[in-house]
Amino acid sequence: MRLCVFDATTGSGPGLIVGDEVIDFRKVAPHLSTNLVDILGAGLAGIDAIERAAKTAPRLPLASVKLRAPVGRPGKILGIGLNYRDHAKETGREPPTTQMWFNKQATSLHGPFDPVLMPAVSTALDYEVELVVVIGKRGRHVPRERAHEIIAGYMTGCDYSVRDWQRATQTMIMGKGFDTHGPVGPWITTPDEAGDIANMSLKCWVNGELRQNGNTAEMIFDVPAQIEHLTKAFALEPGDLLFTGTPAGVGVAHAPPNFLKVGDKVRVEVERLGAIEATIVQETAETHIG
Repeated sequence: MRLCVFDATTGSGPGLIVGDEVIDFRKVAPHLSTNLVDILGAGLAGIDAIERAAKTAPRLPLASVKLRAPVGRPGKILGIGLNYRDHAKETGREPPTTQMWFNKQATSLHGPFDPVLMPAVSTALDYEVELVVVIGKRGRHVPRERAHEIIAGYMTGCDYSVRDWQRATQTMIMGKGFDTHGPVGPWITTPDEAGDIANMSLKCWVNGELRQNGNTAEMIFDVPAQIEHLTKAFALEPGDLLFTGTPAGVGVAHAPPNFLKVGDKVRVEVERLGAIEATIVQETAETHIG
């Protein structure tokens, strides 16, 4: 099942992707939450409600709607660093023996096809294709063999990184959390449709040139290990997002570094989850208050 949030001439809301159409179940199932995480977090009851609504709901051409970020404002957006051996190698560092986590700010969340900002304060903008995990249920001290119980689904994401700001502090928080630098989508794919997440290709193209071409099988710490580790420290809650690492091929590893430029088109894709795409546009340093 692929669930989206869309804008159309008839209004906005959640929908179900079937082929090249969006099933708009707002009118036939007004009792359903407009938050996809709430629906998926209900488990089989939520899935059943969607399937029943889909039988009579109107359909819209997918090409006629604008897809938005499929989740609302997350409580936490967490990312793991150097989680692919080839990526660690290209940066000149040894593969980590413990998980290295950072957070992306909630305001970095961005739509799957919306323009991404080149910061007014930097030109060292880089790309990182990633598998993104959507948490559907609260979990604390979750062992790896039960990690699947708190997962609502998966998305394609790009962990845009401002490298000079990232390296300026030990925590990486500033360089990872700029506004618009966490696009996800194009929809949430439920685990049954996503299939084996331990064997999925990840690709990134810049202006049509393939820059990254990896597989989740190359992760140092797989998704169950990530969830087990994080929930030893704090609860993961519905709507939290986990950016699970990126393979080799990032711009900073080139000699000289091959950072993004204004006007570049970046496309990232995770196998069976779909692709998202953005044009890089210049940010202005205008003051905004309120």
